[in-house]
Order: sequence, then C-alpha cells, then structure tokens
Amino acid sequence: MSKKCHFWTLLFILFITSINANAQQFEEMMSRGQIKGNFQFESQFYREDTIIGAEEVPERIRSNSFLNLIYSNGGFSAGMRYESYLPPLLGYPEGYQGNGIMYRFASYQKDDLSITVGNFYEQFGTGLVLRTYEERGLGYDNALDGVRLKYKVYDGIRLTALTGRQRIFFDYGEGIVRGFDADINLNETFSDFFEGSKTRILLGGSAVSKYQADRNSQFVLPENVATFGGRASITRGRFNFYAEYAYKVNDPSADNEFIYKPGEALLLQGTYSQKGLGILVSAKRNDNMSFRSDRTEGEQNLLINYMPALTKQHTYNLLATLYPYATQLNGEVAFQADLIYKFDKGTILGGDRGMDIQVNYSTANNIDTTHLNDEFTFRQGYKSSYFSVGEVYFKDFNVQLTKRFSSKVKGIFTYANLVYNQDIIEGKPGAPTVYADIAIADITYRLDMRNALRGEFQHLSTEQDQGDWATLLVEYTYAPHWFIAIQDQYNYGNSEKEKQTLL
Repeated sequence: MSKKCHFWTLLFILFITSINANAQQFEEMMSRGQIKGNFQFESQFYREDTIIGAEEVPERIRSNSFLNLIYSNGGFSAGMRYESYLPPLLGYPEGYQGNGIMYRFASYQKDDLSITVGNFYEQFGTGLVLRTYEERGLGYDNALDGVRLKYKVYDGIRLTALTGRQRIFFDYGEGIVRGFDADINLNETFSDFFEGSKTRILLGGSAVSKYQADRNSQFVLPENVATFGGRASITRGRFNFYAEYAYKVNDPSADNEFIYKPGEALLLQGTYSQKGLGILVSAKRNDNMSFRSDRTEGEQNLLINYMPALTKQHTYNLLATLYPYATQLNGEVAFQADLIYKFDKGTILGGDRGMDIQVNYSTANNIDTTHLNDEFTFRQGYKSSYFSVGEVYFKDFNVQLTKRFSSKVKGIFTYANLVYNQDIIEGKPGAPTVYADIAIADITYRLDMRNALRGEFQHLSTEQDQGDWATLLVEYTYAPHWFIAIQDQYNYGNSEKEKQTLL
C-alpha cells in the first residue's frame, strides 16, 4: 500500500473515532445543518439510419447521470457531484467515459472572508481573462480544482485570489492557473464624495497567469504566461456604459501555430432603458486571445478565458441549432444592436392589448491582417489594423413581434436573415457561405387556467448547404408541472432526394 493510501486510511480512522467519542455533539451539529440535492438522468435509444447519417451504436442505449448533494451549516458548506457516462450520449465529447465524483468542495465564510477548497467556478468581469463554468447541455466543464479566497477589504472593495488546475473530462490539465481580481464600487468606498450623486461608478482589475513546463523540442516556449484586464461601468439615470480591456503576453500554442504575438481584447457596451423602450449597442475586438492552461489542447478544452459572442441567443429550433455562431478566438471584430419597443394599447399598431417588437442586428468579421514572413526571426505571424475589418463570418438580422389577441390567444412572430460562413465557423474549406431566411409563428391557446395548447410553425429557406427546412411542434401543458410535446423536422429542400425525409 502506498504512503498516500496509508495517510487517507489513518485520516478516516481518526475521523470515525472522533465521531464515536463525540456522537452527541456530532448529532446536535448535524441537526442544525441542511442537506439539499438533485438528481438528473438522461438516456437515449439509438438505431442506425443511413439516410440521415445516424451512426450505428453498439451499446444501443447510452446515458448521462448527475447527482448533486450540498450540506450547509452556518457559514460552512460542502458538496459533491457524482457523474456517470455509460457511455455518454451521442454528441457529447468522448472523453466522458465512466463515472466518479469529479466536483467536490468545502467552503467557509466568516464576516468578510470566504475560503473555498476543492472545485469551484469563477469569473472576472465578463470573462476576457478568466471564466470557469459548466454548460452541461454541451458537455463542457472547466472547473478549477484548488483554493480560492474572497475578502471584503473595505466598503465597496472586494478582492479575490485563487490558484488551481482545470478539469478536462475525468482528469485535470497540466497547467497551473493563478488569478487575482479587485472590484471597487466608488459610490460605496467614497460615500461622502458621491452622496446624492446620480452617477454610479464600478471599477475592476484582474491579473491571471498560467504555468506549464516547456517540453517542446522545436521552440523555446514561455512557461509563465500572464493576462491583465481592466473594466469600468458607469451608470447615470437611464444610461449605462461598460468597457473592458484585456492584454495577454506572448503565448505560443497550437491555436495560433506557435507564434509569439501578444493578444488583446476590447469590449464596449452602451444601454438605454425607460418604460416601453430598451436600446443596447455593443462592439468587440479580440486578436490572438486564445488562453488555455495546456498550449497543446484544441476545441473547447482547458480554456481559461471566455470571449462572449455578440449575437442573439435564439431558442427556436431552426434558428438556434442549424447555424449557431461561436466566437473565433484567433481574431474577430463584432457588433450588435438591439431595440425593444412596446406599442401602447389604443395605438394603431398596439390595438386593444398592445404589442411588443424586438429588432436585433449582429455581425462578426475577421480582423484585417497582413501576413509577416518572420518565421525564422520574431515569429509574430501577422500584423493587424485596429479599425478595419476583413472577411464576413456571420450576420443576423431578426425581428420579433409579440401580440396578445385575446385573453386566450397569444402569438410570437419572428423573421430572421442569416449569413453563415461554413468555411471558417465549421472548418469546411471550400464550403459555400449560407444565406438563409427563417420565418416562425408561435401560437398559444389557453383553454383555462391550467390547460394550454401551443403550436410552432418554422420554415428555413436557403439555396446553400442542405436546402430548405420545415419544423412543426405541438405542445400541451397542464400547469404547473407537466407538459408533453411532439416535434418533427422535414428537410424537403435537400438536393439529395433520399435525404428529403422527416426527422
């Protein structure tokens, strides 16, 4: 038996002995605490279908399962998450094989100090320098395993320090992540100066670094790579302005083909809101900002930071799943504008019950770059013009109308026009850019206070890729806990006749 096993065995014996010696005290302590949890089980049965390209699954049945348990008692809390992939559902990364406890933590908070050991999620600002999170539907989890301290130094000043390694499936990445963040609310810190002021100012700054040993025989790689970020939020009346900037020192990796060019990102956002009207305008530029705790990884694995996509997050099937956009980490310039307006009752467009309209436009382009022939000198790779844009990656113009026709009938009507660069977004060299028009009608009829019927009618028209699509969904709801839905898709415009089938 290894020394490590001896240690844990001894620790367990001491723990049990302590409980037996203080059983009454332990019982009293546990009675004051609470245990909460939840369980999730998903299973799918598969059959081979050569027409739609559904592969043969030897197991026939695959499943994902999750169990969360959290114990809390005063300022102390501890928890764990058991995960089982036997094997994972199709579409999940194949790295999820097997089962085990891959998330466990203990945390204690006293007054202005909070300490967490084990696994945790954290985000600095919008995530330009650090964001760890779980997105279970996509099979993504880059939680940190280590130590985190949070401390409120003074009114309005909060500090965070952390160190750890990132999760990758059922293991942890090679690199070590270290981070520090400070948040300052000037209105709280300098309350006398800002007393009665209608302007609120929040400032923040972050520093995050990673360490990974250099085992590359071709290049001399930096073992410590740092990023720095600053942010500011200014609110006055109905207006808010947010700005965040991040800088990353040279970080040769598989993402940028091991060049030594520094990276940077800038995010700007302005909003205006009042009763019945909301406006949002945002812009983003990121250049060579892929930041991973393992420089050899790809896909979404072991990303330390997060580049938000300035696109609307759609929920309807044809809009959300066929042509979704993902931020291009090596370089992107993006813009988005969003307008929400409510037509009052009694107006021409509002009618008897009013009407809501939302207009959204977003676009993402490549940064304007010039290649540098410096492979045997500084290996900067390229230079870029800050204020000009290159090739179109994605465009989305959409309008949504929400109208209640009566106390029983409500409709949501959507039109969207998409431009989707398959070559870049999906890595399909030579594939044509998709130009698509999507129309959606979502009608709900409320039978009574508990029963309702809803129908979705969706159509996507395009001459590229797989051609035209239609989707029909019918849903019955018995409030507040139950619903049943039937959905089908028809790729009737596919140029390959045998694939013009219902899904």
